[in-house]
Amino acid sequence: MSAVEDRLAKLGITVPEVIPPVASYLPANRSGNYVYTSGQLPFVAGELIATGILGKDVDEDTAAKCAEQCAINAIAAAKSVIGDLDKIVRVVKVVGFVASTQEFTKQPVVINGASDLFIKAFGDAGRHARSAVGVASLPLNTPVEVEVIFEVRD
Repeated sequence: MSAVEDRLAKLGITVPEVIPPVASYLPANRSGNYVYTSGQLPFVAGELIATGILGKDVDEDTAAKCAEQCAINAIAAAKSVIGDLDKIVRVVKVVGFVASTQEFTKQPVVINGASDLFIKAFGDAGRHARSAVGVASLPLNTPVEVEVIFEVRD
């Protein structure tokens, strides 16, 4: 088990197996010293944590938990490509999408669920550049989707 997985285990988090894609794409792809994840949804054991729109159906706390689960799933996707999470040098960039009403403006607060998880998992190497974007809808009516760029070493 990697040091990253040990830190997550102390938080009660196990890195899951990668969920097979629902369309024609890879969960993660390595190019040189970078791993790019596809957009990760908040699946736990094949089920979405929540569905709906922020500002209408889903509250901020639930959405932040969804963002955290997306981050966990992104870590799993990276692991499926590199094998050992200790090969991750840093989290470079996080892009979070939040399905929200026009009036909802706390997308950054929601995506903190993912950002905070990366810092817990990787320490200072988990600090990253980020975008938090409000959108009208997301696949499968999920409230949150997160994609990540990791820098890795051999």
